[in-house]
Amino acid sequence: MKFWLLTMVATCLLGLPAGRAQSGHWEGAIQRPQQDLEIHVDLAQNSSGAWQGSIDISPQHLKGFPLSGIVVKGNSVTFAMNGVPGDPKFDGKVSADGKTISGAFTQGGNDLTFSLKRTGEAVIETPAKSTAVSKETEGSWEGALDVNGNKLRLKLKMINQNDGTASGSIISVDQDGGEIPITTITQKGSNLTLELKTIGATYDGDLMEGALVGHWTQGGATFPLTFKRPQEPREEKK
Repeated sequence: MKFWLLTMVATCLLGLPAGRAQSGHWEGAIQRPQQDLEIHVDLAQNSSGAWQGSIDISPQHLKGFPLSGIVVKGNSVTFAMNGVPGDPKFDGKVSADGKTISGAFTQGGNDLTFSLKRTGEAVIETPAKSTAVSKETEGSWEGALDVNGNKLRLKLKMINQNDGTASGSIISVDQDGGEIPITTITQKGSNLTLELKTIGATYDGDLMEGALVGHWTQGGATFPLTFKRPQEPREEKK
């Protein structure tokens, strides 16, 4: 099994025809030399008229990832996905009948094409709101995933915000140090759940004797993962 912690082969967006129903559920694929990457996109305007959307990438076990920076002008659609390695971007054109979108997809210097077909109405799920975390949980942690004998070191950081929620990120030390935003943080008692929609991963652990002991799930596989507080650097003896 090939395990991807950070690298996601892309994402995509969708667009809408001017003067027509400019929202919907779109299905299609990013065309890759080895194999097309199936994607589903939902796009709609909120009550204030701003565009919002989400994307599913089933082969990457990614569902409901929120889209950002959506711009719709005439029959042109532009979108960039925040927090994904390679800064994926989509530029497309809506067909004259408003039924398809096709264009260029770029990520990490790679140029691909994509095509989407409208299949129904948009269904966009708002990500769950994070809770605050306890003082014992807030701050920095370190751990390592053992993936088929390969160690992947991780750094976890969580901080409480003024609005009563927590935010955080995970850094994959052995994969170019990329910082992955945590979509939702939920703590109930000693139990902590992290959702990382960017890479289709979750972590579920419990605070036990000063450590977070639990499991990392991604790509249909589950691995044990324990986070501990970083060790203080040792002072060299003179």
